[in-house]
Amino acid sequence: MLRTHNKLVFPHGIPDARARVPVRANARHSENRNLDSLTGSLPQFGDISAFWQALEGDITSPIQRYLWSESCFATLPLDGELHVVVVKTGSQTGAIAPLVRTNGFLGRLEHLGVKTLREPTDLVFSDSAALKNLADALVEMGHPLFLDRIPADSPTVAAIQEAYRGRGLVRVCRAEPYPRLMLHQGWRTPESQLKSGRRSDLRRAVRNAERIGPLSYEVLSPTPLQLGPIFEEALEVEAANWKGSEGSAMARDQLRGQFYRQYAAAASAAGILRLCFLRIGSKAVAMQVALECAGSFWLLKIGYREEFAQCSPGMLLIAETIRYAASAELVAYEFLGNADTWTRLWTQNEVQTVTIRAYPFRARGVAALAADAFAAILRRFAAGLKRKKK
Repeated sequence: MLRTHNKLVFPHGIPDARARVPVRANARHSENRNLDSLTGSLPQFGDISAFWQALEGDITSPIQRYLWSESCFATLPLDGELHVVVVKTGSQTGAIAPLVRTNGFLGRLEHLGVKTLREPTDLVFSDSAALKNLADALVEMGHPLFLDRIPADSPTVAAIQEAYRGRGLVRVCRAEPYPRLMLHQGWRTPESQLKSGRRSDLRRAVRNAERIGPLSYEVLSPTPLQLGPIFEEALEVEAANWKGSEGSAMARDQLRGQFYRQYAAAASAAGILRLCFLRIGSKAVAMQVALECAGSFWLLKIGYREEFAQCSPGMLLIAETIRYAASAELVAYEFLGNADTWTRLWTQNEVQTVTIRAYPFRARGVAALAADAFAAILRRFAAGLKRKKK
């Protein structure tokens, strides 16, 4: 552990709680343990849970919260060492960067879980001063920094640029946007907010479904004891189409499936998990894994049974959960993921995100910059060959 004035920085993980040693001001870490070797109850990662949760008061995104990163650490391969950087400016103020230092000489610092799950996220901070201290701490670590899918209007962008000024090079590039529907009273009847053609599509989908059996919708908030069979039903529905055959469904994707099982249990215990179903008769034909958190509805996973495609069950369930969110007086329906043709049926509002690449003026930074530049040249060359073949 490295203590500098009023900052607590853990660039090599949280110290082993079972073997704490006195730390002098500006002393180098001595008996720290890298968290990538820990399994089970994750006691060391849990050492910062209370402080992390104290910073969550103004955080809207569940992806930035402790439960998400805890589940990432518990289930996902790190491909390196976990480096949690904590800057504490008060008992309930400060900043946190949950990072992974990749293996090899370059040792890039990357956001925990983003490479695998691809959800938009940000650093955790209570105020601009704490964020500035965190950005300074990241520069001092001397490793190339790679933060992907950061909201373009986040203060993190300017804080990183300022911290590296004169000490490194920062490149900010556009990344995939994600859709957001801002809710108002009108969305209590979602059909009224759509263009006439889309309203007709919804009515046709309802008629097709009702020819098979009666329609019913569920938005469930299961307790941990109730979760098991309900979540398994959601997994079954999601896998009953192309996702299942391609292996990307949670029930088939061992890596991501393990994460979502773990996170669903944690979110259920916290009371924020919502499992949503459209049923025709008694059969679940569409599902959503979602969260109700910080005044918004967050869509994590969707799926439907291919055999009922003529009923557009996914579209019908989206309409119903938008109705639910608006009736609950939530402020936004967050689609997460990437903007796509089907999301633009509901909203044209897309949150822009960026990738931040920071290269310190050190050997690792210069090497990482050269490696990234070479990789970019190869990608352009490959793209050019692909265009010529067409």
